[in-house]
Amino acid sequence: MTLPVYSAAMVAFLLSVIICPLYIKYSRRRRYGQQIRMDGPRGHFHKAGTPTMGGVVFLLSLLITTIFFAPKTPLLLVALFMIFSSAFLGFMDDYQKVVRRRSLGLKAREKLLGQFIFALFFYFVLLALGHSTVVDIPFTAIQVNFGYFYPLLIFAMMMATSNAVNLTDGIDGLAGGTAILALLAFLFLASLQGLQEIVYFCGALIGACFGFLIFNLHPARVFMGDVGSLSLGTALAVVAILTKAEFSLIIIGGVFVLETLSVIVQVISFRLTGKRIFLMSPLHHHFEMKGWSEWHVVTGFWALGFCFAVLGLLEFTPILRW
Repeated sequence: MTLPVYSAAMVAFLLSVIICPLYIKYSRRRRYGQQIRMDGPRGHFHKAGTPTMGGVVFLLSLLITTIFFAPKTPLLLVALFMIFSSAFLGFMDDYQKVVRRRSLGLKAREKLLGQFIFALFFYFVLLALGHSTVVDIPFTAIQVNFGYFYPLLIFAMMMATSNAVNLTDGIDGLAGGTAILALLAFLFLASLQGLQEIVYFCGALIGACFGFLIFNLHPARVFMGDVGSLSLGTALAVVAILTKAEFSLIIIGGVFVLETLSVIVQVISFRLTGKRIFLMSPLHHHFEMKGWSEWHVVTGFWALGFCFAVLGLLEFTPILRW
């Protein structure tokens, strides 16, 4: 049975709304609570113990919806495989920190090795499906053929985007809401290209994330954890690759880029000069330290995310330039 995309999105939304309270109750009983950094904003200390690993809620909703209601194609199946492979890495990291009480979780090299293996698998599947290794440079006529280096591009996109979403997931509702805006842009782009299975994938994930967001908005009753943030980042990278908008992801996901750059700039500045450019990084913490409320920061970043999403679509949709 195949439902219209908007109906599939609504099913995923309702599933998240139903599953999330059950998961919160289960997590509280098992004491799967969030650990709060002692060097973070003081206003976050009261969040310690809030149920985490909530990403399993929207992932489960996505899986059920696509299995029962979306057209089964190789592109859909590989997109699902990639998001759940990244979710597995995130879950193992969360499991080490939350369940086994090991503060460091998975080692960085273990995550990178896992991401590289999955990226290589993704590349060979795309190769078998006739996917082009030519990449367009946004707002130019320049095209670059990555050839045998394309798997390295896939790996870089997966690694960068998953970690960028992970960094952004520091305030209630910030990462989820921003990811929804980026996914909406890719849904629109996939629909222009006739990639119906990717439209379903994006639509179901958007609906599932909206349902989760009800319980993740301030004050959050559950956090998505690494299982959620890493999988969301991978999903954005995957749909950007499948819609041939590899470098446009930098624009559409501009909020995630700014969050990552703020950390990089902060570290470089402190190591070279001993001074910090931002009051605290990632960037959302800087505004918190300046006295902005969480809701003020989140809505401001959502507005910025919307602007980046529209800007990223300008190249593909001339009608938006009017």
